[in-house]
Amino acid sequence: MSKIKNQIRKLYASSILGNLSLTGAWVAILASRGFSLVEIGLAETAYHAASLLMEIPSGTLADVYGRKKMLIISTLIHILAGAVMILSNNLALVCLSIALYAVCDSFASGSGEALAYDSLKSAGQEQVYDRYESTQLIIYRLCSGISTLCAGFALIIGYRIAYATGIITCLIQLFLLFSLEEVRSDNARSASVSAPNALLNCFRDSLRFLKKETRAFLLMMTNSLIGAADILLLFFLQAKLPAAGIPDQWLGPALFVMQLGGIIGARIILRFKKKSYRTIFAVTGILVLAGIGLEHSGIPLLMTAGGFIAALADDALQVRTNTRLQDMFPSEQRATLISIESFTFSIIMIVLSPLAGWFFSFW
Repeated sequence: MSKIKNQIRKLYASSILGNLSLTGAWVAILASRGFSLVEIGLAETAYHAASLLMEIPSGTLADVYGRKKMLIISTLIHILAGAVMILSNNLALVCLSIALYAVCDSFASGSGEALAYDSLKSAGQEQVYDRYESTQLIIYRLCSGISTLCAGFALIIGYRIAYATGIITCLIQLFLLFSLEEVRSDNARSASVSAPNALLNCFRDSLRFLKKETRAFLLMMTNSLIGAADILLLFFLQAKLPAAGIPDQWLGPALFVMQLGGIIGARIILRFKKKSYRTIFAVTGILVLAGIGLEHSGIPLLMTAGGFIAALADDALQVRTNTRLQDMFPSEQRATLISIESFTFSIIMIVLSPLAGWFFSFW
């Protein structure tokens, strides 16, 4: 029992190190460097294009060769992405760095969740995965909030130093990841399978899964739609709030308050386990639309409230959705199938990101 708890604690600690940085308000940082909202939207598109290409393959590699190894590779790519951003002096290099961050996230997402669920399952505690998912979202939101709270400080010290601190954090994270224990199911695919064959099997398994489990695919799509609306709202509020007249010293606190909405949403949803998924989806969808409406008020206080409400709804739905999906997934394909959800999210974001950049630049 203590062994599993120690494993989960290490995964929590790794998430903290991976998400805590001075560059959380990267949209504001790029805006301060002179990039337009349209260019920032293109950078966001580069992120999701890279994510689209790597999500499923990275999940398959995690299932075949081990989730721990992919988490380590993810951290190494994170270091490379930070180095490219430090050296960037044009939009092309910025997009390359953002794309590398996407690859980093792809290798980490399915791997971390799969390792956590199967670790709990090996101890007969998979029924508490929703609490793990909730805590991870709280860590993400809290770290993101702290990172954006430091937005002003990052602008003062300069983006190069800010990204350099992230590289140092990743080096510490590597030592922690090496101490994790790999958990493999009895039906896991052999590590002797070549990478090309593993990728081919991945796409075949993905198509079979999508054809057979249409309910799971619908869950992925609904969660991705809500998440995309929230993410885009929070991203562009980083640039819209200063334009609306919020003082520079209040930008960080305003962005932090928005992240608190996600923390509350991730925890409060645990109190509504008996509510149907349709009810949860309807309520969270309405709340996200309300948040978008408040963003267009042009009043900083109401815009901040809109971000808070949208984040609350997004994380509440994500905890409920991801917990249901984990119960459907077979262990030997868990990381791959988790990646499918991120794959659908990336498709949606590729379409919406440039449109949102154009839309928010005129409103």
